[in-house]
Amino acid sequence: MLPSLLIIDDFLADPNGARAAALGLGYDPATRKGNYPGTLSSAPLAITGLEAAVARIIGVPVMPQPGTTHGHCRLTLKGDRGVSGVHIDPCFYSGILYLSRDEDARGGTDFFRHKRTGLEKVPTDPLALAQSGYADANALVEDVVNRDTFHAAKWERVMRVPMRFNRLILFSPWLFHNSADGFGTSAETGRLVHLQFYARG
Repeated sequence: MLPSLLIIDDFLADPNGARAAALGLGYDPATRKGNYPGTLSSAPLAITGLEAAVARIIGVPVMPQPGTTHGHCRLTLKGDRGVSGVHIDPCFYSGILYLSRDEDARGGTDFFRHKRTGLEKVPTDPLALAQSGYADANALVEDVVNRDTFHAAKWERVMRVPMRFNRLILFSPWLFHNSADGFGTSAETGRLVHLQFYARG
């Protein structure tokens, strides 16, 4: 069984080089799109050996999930807002690499319990799904995630993984999660992360 959450500190051998490359990708607010706060990089940041390293860590071959923003970076500044909140990811496994400097970093990645149902994730086991009271996962996602995504009062935060420079978090995409607030006023001081969405290899 895959672990629900892993935290790997000091992940990259050259994190400063990766951060410099990420900052050089370009973040034009005019191109901002999607449900989540902040701006995606104009191109992905390639990290040599990334998928192989993640596969070794979780013990399952992985590859980039088609149709996602795998490999892109996201810059989120103070005051940036999106149109979605708590969510799940459309992939087999998720990852976030923090590239903000420690002296700038605030918040991190938050994980939640849905108050009405008591759920902390979409169950992947058929028995657990049946016990949740939903006929299938799609019905649960529609009634819980899509219905309440942006209603903060409907959720209770159960954990925050704090931002730390060169920290990689790997987690089940079925966990209810969201990024903490953005910070900073420029690319150099803002919330900078490398997004990872994996398919089974």
